[in-house]
Order: sequence, then C-alpha cells, then structure tokens
Amino acid sequence: MSILMERGGVDLAITDAELKDMVAGVIDKIGGKLQKVLLIPPDFTRLNSYSGPITAMVYEMLRGRAQVDIIPALGTHAPMTEGEIRAMFGPDIPLDAFVVHDWRRDVVRKGVVPGDLLREWSGGKVEYEVGVDVNRILFNGYDLILSIGQIVPHEVVGMANYTKNILVGVGGSEIINKSHFLGAACNMERIMGQADSPVRRLFNYGVKEFLGDLPIYYMLTVMARDKVSGKMAMRGFFAGNDDECFLKGCALSQKTNLELLDRQLSKVIVYLDPEEFKSTWLGNKAVYRTRMVLADKGELIVLAPALREFGEDKEIDRLIRKYGYFGTPATLRAVAENDELKNNLGAAAHLIHGSSEGRFNITYCPGPKISRAEIESVGFKYGDLDEISRQYQTDSLKDGMNLINGEEVFYISNPALGLWAWKENFTQ
Repeated sequence: MSILMERGGVDLAITDAELKDMVAGVIDKIGGKLQKVLLIPPDFTRLNSYSGPITAMVYEMLRGRAQVDIIPALGTHAPMTEGEIRAMFGPDIPLDAFVVHDWRRDVVRKGVVPGDLLREWSGGKVEYEVGVDVNRILFNGYDLILSIGQIVPHEVVGMANYTKNILVGVGGSEIINKSHFLGAACNMERIMGQADSPVRRLFNYGVKEFLGDLPIYYMLTVMARDKVSGKMAMRGFFAGNDDECFLKGCALSQKTNLELLDRQLSKVIVYLDPEEFKSTWLGNKAVYRTRMVLADKGELIVLAPALREFGEDKEIDRLIRKYGYFGTPATLRAVAENDELKNNLGAAAHLIHGSSEGRFNITYCPGPKISRAEIESVGFKYGDLDEISRQYQTDSLKDGMNLINGEEVFYISNPALGLWAWKENFTQ
C-alpha cells in the first residue's frame, strides 16, 4: 500500500465537502480495526496548513469507535495555548485529547544513523552519527499513527513535512540539532524548494529503518493564497504511507509555492502576522524565504509587530542573544570555541540561516516588546515600525511589486506560504 489518495492542480480549490469525502476515503482504505489512534498535526505556527480542520474531521470520524489522541508536532516550539488549540482545531475536540511534546524529556532512542552515511549525503561536510529519538507515545500500541501537515518549501529540509513531522515534530534534541546543522552545512540555498536533500535522506532513513514497524500514514496538503480573493486555497491533498504521496505533493508545491523572478530585488518588505510570529526563531522565515531573490546590498525590511523574543525555548533564546546572526564564519568559530553552542547545533544552524552573510541588509521593525538595543545586539538593523509603515504605506501594499514614491518595493504578506527566488539562483 502506498498512495491512497491524490488530488491536485495549480488552479484547484478543494472544498471542505470534497476534503471530508477524501479524508473518509483514506480512513476506509487504511481499514483494519482501529481502536487506538494517534494524530500528529502541526502546531499553531502552521495554521495555514489546514491541518486543524483535517484533524477535527478525523477525530469526529473515529471518536465513536476508537481512542483518539493528538500530539501536535511542536519540535522546539512552545506548547499550544487553549486559545491556539481552539483557533486551529475548532471547539469540539476535548482538551484532554491533546498531549504536549517535550523534545528534551519525553523521547526514547530507537537507533543511530551511522556517520559514514552523513558523510556520503553531505559530500563530506559532516560525518557525525545521529541518534534517532522520538516521543515515547508512538510506541503505546496504536493501530494507526496519522501524520497530518503541509508541503511547502523549507529552509532546513528542502520541502516541509512527511518524515520531518515525525523526527523533528515529535523528535528529540539530537536529531533536531544535528539535522538542522546538516542543512546549514550543506547550504540552505541549495536545499530550499528541493524534494531531495541530505536532511530529507536522514529523515527518510530514520523513519524507514527504525520506525518501519509502526503504522504511520500521512495526509499532506498543498496550500496557496488565491490571487483574486486573497484567501488560502487547498491546491492539493495527498495521502499514503511512503515517498510517493510526498513526491507528488512536492511537484505541485514547486508549481504553486515557488515564485521564480526574472531579476533580483533591491527592496523587500515582509509582514509577520502577530497571531503567528512572535519570535525571530519563526519570524526569520522572512530571511530564509527571500535571500535567494535579494540583490547584493539590497534591503529586507521585516515588519514584526508582535515580536517579543528571539527563541521560543529559553535556552535557545539565550544563545541567540549571546551569539547573534553574524554569518557562517562567526557562527562556526563560536561552535568550535564554545561547548554550549556545540551542544545546541540547531541553534547554531538557525544563526546561520538568519544571517544575510553580509550580502544584504536586514532591518527588523518590532513592536514595543523588543528594544532597539536588543535588535541591534543580534546583528540586525533597527527600524521604527510606525515610521516605516508610514514611509512605505504598508496598509495599502499588495503582494508582489509595488511602486512607492518612485521606488520599487516587493511585498510579502506571509513568508511561511512560499519561497521567492531569482531564477538563476534556483535549479529545478
């Protein structure tokens, strides 16, 4: 059994009724006596994935005949609040159905990926072994483990979701840290938007070799903002238990979530929705997803009204504040000289990802919870949110190119929805 359901198209808009029929069809095709089911959707940071409604549909379909537990794939993110649970999953799922993942304490080791494979996948850039640690709840005798999520370009693994949702979403510190550093070492600009990458090979190997006896299935969406209505539309739905559904979803996402431009951009403004982005740990998607289109000596302006911290995890926040976003050489030097960063390679990778490498300027415009001194201390320029908003008339900007007082400004209302690249910087 491989692909169970596939429907997709660049102009398709799957309705809730159609989606419900497809979800029910997948459950029927999986079959068997389902008495105990674990759902692994993303957390609130993936609100646009439409995983919340899908999770609610599955829960409603199964709750009368099975115990249904839900563990959001937090990775290193903060636990979801009750308000976030309700906003994402709706009002009907009992709160006691949700389990909180603790990436430092709730995991068990199932195997080790040997260093020679890492050396092969990375072209010799790293050669450490990687322990595969996942939340112990996966081994509580479930008849079905259903991973739900969105395929979209991603800075660490190339294309988000699939096996990443397991080994990072409910994974442990070693594979989170080492996989992120692997991606940084292999150059994120060679990885983003690609279905195959050294990090993807690590995740696929870990799941297939060490979790292959678990009944893991995937429901994967491809989402895009409709250019006419401005609302999110589901362009694709793919379900199965192996690479096929993921790769078909990737092919569609590359057509719908990649914006390949004919020239580089000198000025890009990115807006971080206050409901979704409260840290640079998440908000630096503004950097990751635009760096392939920004011209040398260009400027990225990040409007971050709800910014309140750098890392959601307190230790990662401390490390970001201490070492800052000063580029690859400075970060690698800090890793070599400081055990605290060497033991938190995920944080080190994030510092690399969040830097422009000195190639373009990054101006962060926070709200009142982060000071100018804090912004400048981590290597960004500071911009006054109100002043920048007035100067560039941000309330009236539309996604894409705008002409403001004779200056071309490219606007992105949500960096999580895609990847923007100069055609010459991206190899399909």
